[in-house]
Amino acid sequence: MKPKFLMLLFFLPLGLMAQDWEQDYQKVVQRASQENKLILLVFSGSDWCAPCIKLERTIWQSEEFQNHANANYVLYRADFPRKKANRLPNPILNQNKALAERFNTNGLFPLVILMRADETVLGQTGYKKLDPNAYIDHLNSFLIK
Repeated sequence: MKPKFLMLLFFLPLGLMAQDWEQDYQKVVQRASQENKLILLVFSGSDWCAPCIKLERTIWQSEEFQNHANANYVLYRADFPRKKANRLPNPILNQNKALAERFNTNGLFPLVILMRADETVLGQTGYKKLDPNAYIDHLNSFLIK
């Protein structure tokens, strides 16, 4: 009983800090509209793209970004993993391909797009060697333009 309890104590904080990345893009648009939030669409190669992995570790997993995102964004990661073990289900893969045809025609990775609920693109960026607060400021600069 003790080892299970200790594991629960270890993993519980990780679950509380987990990012709320939606699985269905249509729900992202709907939720952003209902909650009056922006959409953060991220094109990623989670198992092969070094800058994507750095962005995940340094920004998306940070407490600062998670707090900001929970208050301001609905998140969707259009992931394109290459390893067979990380293969996505076909409906999600097809959804991501359709999003790439609309929003990432140049095939950039990572590509981070901030947009309104009506899918009006406010700005786009990629990996920047910034701390989480500076990256948030960078994203917020799209709102000023």
